[in-house]
Amino acid sequence: LASLLLASRSYAKAKGGGKPAASTSNRGKVRVKDPKGVASEDASASGESAASAGGADEIDAEFEMPTDPLPPTYDPALDVGPGGRPLFAFTDTFASFSHRGVNAYVDFTLDEWKAMLPEGLPAGMMKEFQDTRRCAVMVRESFLDLRDNFRRIVDPAITAKRKDTKRQIILDGPRSCGKSIALAMLVHWARTEGWLVFYVPQGKDWTHGGFFYRNTYSDLFDTPVLAGKVLQDFLKYNETRLQQLPCQIFEPIPLGEGTGVGMMKGADTVEMPEGSTLYDLIQTGITHSHAAVGVVVRLRKELSLVKDVPVLFAIDQYNSWFTFTEYQEPVTVRSCRSIHAKELTTVSMLIGQCFIMI
Repeated sequence: LASLLLASRSYAKAKGGGKPAASTSNRGKVRVKDPKGVASEDASASGESAASAGGADEIDAEFEMPTDPLPPTYDPALDVGPGGRPLFAFTDTFASFSHRGVNAYVDFTLDEWKAMLPEGLPAGMMKEFQDTRRCAVMVRESFLDLRDNFRRIVDPAITAKRKDTKRQIILDGPRSCGKSIALAMLVHWARTEGWLVFYVPQGKDWTHGGFFYRNTYSDLFDTPVLAGKVLQDFLKYNETRLQQLPCQIFEPIPLGEGTGVGMMKGADTVEMPEGSTLYDLIQTGITHSHAAVGVVVRLRKELSLVKDVPVLFAIDQYNSWFTFTEYQEPVTVRSCRSIHAKELTTVSMLIGQCFIMI
């Protein structure tokens, strides 16, 4: 997950001698030549000097482009959009937008985005925020169509009139065309409307890194480290609501290997007591790594039975679940085979069952 650089230098730092240090994507270079062909007094005073290959003295200065967000400002002269309409919209939610307000910008603060999406922001969104130095997103026609589709699902009156409502949607398009930002905006809207959202901003993390092993009962591969993180992320925004939703399945949850400790001795399953909530279920998986994978699978089944509140599964980088992972299984002494994503327990439970995927 890309993180925003909150402290950056906006001044130029003179560096002398030889070749300048390798510049990063957010750096620029300024070459300054003294009119007299000699090093400046400031550079001499600091003990730095630079000489060009042709004999003329030059100063190679490097500076870092600032990426931290600027303070929110409003300039009426710049607030002019298509057709003379305002370019910026001042609102706390995407629910109030109609199709007449398309192509308007909504300027939230970075803290507001992180509060609504504590699981993390998409890398493309963070890069755009850094490049523009403001946390504004454009409300596009495609997003409004996406929002209205899911709005119709929870409104029986609208659903009866429209037959094109889809419960499963896959967003497709060229790289960096705004799919991840549209998904993040949809999650933001759904949460302001009171939905219970299972949001995965980095689906590739489910197939890369961490401890894994083959489950002898299901013949799939379990990833307890990842499962524990998935449960923790799901609690970040939904903790209060999960404390109000009771468990509806009380079958034993199978235990697997714990992270670095192997199988639990003397127990193969764990049961949730009567009266437990989904919060209690998730805490069981977080506290006991042996139960983490089993709890994630059980949570998926429990969420499919929730009727009191709309539930949305939003998976970014969904295409990474249809190729091979970085995990390998030994076949012979000298060879290994790559493990496909569909062989992972956590991935197989969600493939083809999510409400929206990218």
